Amino acid sequence: MDDQAFLDHVADELAALPAVLAVALGGSRALGTQRADSDWDFALYYRGEFDPEALRAVGWPGEVSEVGGWGGGVFNGGAWLTVDGRRTDVHYRDLDVVEAELAEAEAGRFHREPLMFHLAGIPSYLVVGELARNNVLRGRLPRPSYPPALRVEASARWRETARMTLSYAGTYNAPRGGHTEVAGAIAVAAMQQAHAVLAARGEWVTNEKTLLEQAGLRGVDDVLASLSPEPDALLRAVEEAGALFESVFPG
Repeated sequence: MDDQAFLDHVADELAALPAVLAVALGGSRALGTQRADSDWDFALYYRGEFDPEALRAVGWPGEVSEVGGWGGGVFNGGAWLTVDGRRTDVHYRDLDVVEAELAEAEAGRFHREPLMFHLAGIPSYLVVGELARNNVLRGRLPRPSYPPALRVEASARWRETARMTLSYAGTYNAPRGGHTEVAGAIAVAAMQQAHAVLAARGEWVTNEKTLLEQAGLRGVDDVLASLSPEPDALLRAVEEAGALFESVFPG
C-alpha cells in the first residue's frame, strides 16, 4: 500500500482500540524531515485504562510493552512493530497525564525523567511538545504554543544543570585522570545545554536525535575527539566545552 493508505490503515486500527480517543503521527514524518529509511511514529491517546493486549490482538508482528513498560512516567510504554513491511513505533499517551503536564508547562513547571537512549533524560513537557508538533490523524487534541513561563524556567534550569555537570567533572573527574567520566559528563552536559538553548528560543523538544544540531552544539564533537587522559588535558576539555556552551546561548 502507498503511504496514505498505510497511514489510514494504522490510524483506523489504533483509533478502534478500547479507550483510545485520538491518534497522531509524530517524529520526522510529521515534520517532513524523514529519510527513506525513517520509521513511522504513532501516538495513541487514551482515557482511563488502556489494555496493551488489545494492540497485540491486531496481529502486527513485533514487541508490545505493558503500560509503564518503558520506565513509567510521561513516556509510559508502547510498541515496536512491523506493519506492511514498515518499521512502526506506537507510543502510549495517557490523556489525563498529558493534560496535567500541559497545565504544569503553562505554569512554568516541569520535571526530568530518565528514559532509555536519552543521555539527558526527558523533560515532562515532552508530551506537550508532541501535541504542538504531531499531526493528528484521528480524534481531536489541543495544539499548544510554547508557554512564556516555561521558556524562562526551563532554560534556566537546564543551563544550570549543564553547568553543574561540567563543574563536577572538572573538580573531581579531571584531576584523577577520569577519561571516561569526563567524556561522559561533557556529552551529557551538551544535551542539557541544548535543552536550555531550545527552551530559551521557545522551541519544543521531543527527542535527542538532532538536539545538538538544533542548538548549534555539534562542535562538542571536536572537544571530545581531542580528549586525552592527562588531567590537564581533561580539565582543558571541560573548560572548552563550557565556553562552547555559553557561546550558543541566546542573549
